[in-house]
Amino acid sequence: MRDMDELFAALERSKFRSRFRLTGKEAKYLRDKDLATILQHARDFISKRLADAEPANDGRQTPMRNHPVFVAQHATGTCCRDCLAKWHHIPKGRPLTQEQIDYIVEVLRRWLAGQNIK
Repeated sequence: MRDMDELFAALERSKFRSRFRLTGKEAKYLRDKDLATILQHARDFISKRLADAEPANDGRQTPMRNHPVFVAQHATGTCCRDCLAKWHHIPKGRPLTQEQIDYIVEVLRRWLAGQNIK
């Protein structure tokens, strides 16, 4: 797992990752709910879609839109096990630990909180 400041600096340098922003219905959803609720959804998505050693549909399990967490996952490289290995140094082929799940949720929290949704 990476230092958060180092990670976010690297994400900002990525042309692909840095283009993601919350807009439209995803931004409204975050405003209408609250960050704590959205992070509960994030924990659930991570636990169900990424935590297994070999998740079903890995690489295609995270939609690009329709929930703020999905957008955040693509923005932060927490969308599939390949991206977790590349961006976060979390190895493939092993189930995620609780510590790793907590780390991923914290990465998502930091990105979502930085979206300045009003």
